[in-house]
Amino acid sequence: MITDPRFNQLAELLTGFSTSLEKGERVLIEAFDVPEAMVVALIRSARRCGALPFALLHNARVTRELMQKAVEAQYAPHAAVELARMKKMDAYIALRGSANIFEASDVPAARAQLVTRLMKPVQDHRVNHTKWVVLRWPTSAMAQQAGMSTEAFEDFYFRVCTLDYRRMEPGMKALGDLMCGTDRVHLKGPGTDLHFSIKGIGAKECGGLRNIPDGEVFSCPVKDSVDGVIQYNAPTVYLGTSFDHIRLVFRQGRVVEATGNNTKRLNEILDSDAGARYIGEFALGFNPHILEPMRDILFDEKIAGSFHFTPGQAYDDCGNGNKSQVHWDMVCIQRPEYGGGEIWFDGKLVRKDGLFVPKTLQKLNPAYLLGRK
Repeated sequence: MITDPRFNQLAELLTGFSTSLEKGERVLIEAFDVPEAMVVALIRSARRCGALPFALLHNARVTRELMQKAVEAQYAPHAAVELARMKKMDAYIALRGSANIFEASDVPAARAQLVTRLMKPVQDHRVNHTKWVVLRWPTSAMAQQAGMSTEAFEDFYFRVCTLDYRRMEPGMKALGDLMCGTDRVHLKGPGTDLHFSIKGIGAKECGGLRNIPDGEVFSCPVKDSVDGVIQYNAPTVYLGTSFDHIRLVFRQGRVVEATGNNTKRLNEILDSDAGARYIGEFALGFNPHILEPMRDILFDEKIAGSFHFTPGQAYDDCGNGNKSQVHWDMVCIQRPEYGGGEIWFDGKLVRKDGLFVPKTLQKLNPAYLLGRK
């Protein structure tokens, strides 16, 4: 089998840095429409760490067909089996590729919500009880989303994914410490004037240990503290449906008005359960290689100069207790070409037009992360 040398480089990053596999640890490698050569590279790399690899291969068209007529009698035992498997694992690596990101767009909403609800305990256990990392796999469809040739996008993908994430650590720590000591946050920009508190919530630094590509620090609003309006300017795909120009109005933490290019479907998702209209995450993105949205959230939420403000489920280790089957990362870019914007912590300007202002945070600006300073 001829293997692209970049596969081995990425596999080493995922097993050696992102999940830091150790001797005897069990790792589940879950691949969705990914070349067999990449799965083999991961298995071999895991073994070199002394870990015990397990592999699951999926196909998007098969998954869609199963979901089309999903019923509880089918997915409840499936979820039980998958949860039992996950409980046996110490680590989890998922690579997700598909020739068509809208493959599940015609799955009835009620069926998709049923599957999401039943499979949620599997995801919760994976997030809270394993060392995990998740990433997309480059496809011609992703290249088209990014407005690039397939070859150029592949080069971009491997450059972004194999970034020296250790260079982010000083700036991330400074931002995390600042967020841990912050009470009031004010987001300002075109169509956005939003206030909330993150007091006592804490912050989590994400530099290649959970998602690839990476580059964010996240916290979470106090559940009932969010007031004002936010206008997102990055497109988003959720449950196979594409959305643009989402605008949310909050009162005492809850989304009381939601509009966009598909207002009906937007509100259907936000009505999935009681927690879907509350916010479960607030994060600042700063990956210097990712500048434009491409309707792929693992990339878009890391866009340099962006933040995301996420309706739905909060993380257990840095959250406000909000529970939901929804976790929808919606992104707003604040660089000048996207209209600019400001982020204020306790009355002090932290980021303006996508660039961090305090000296301790300037190591998260592109000039430093790309080695130009």
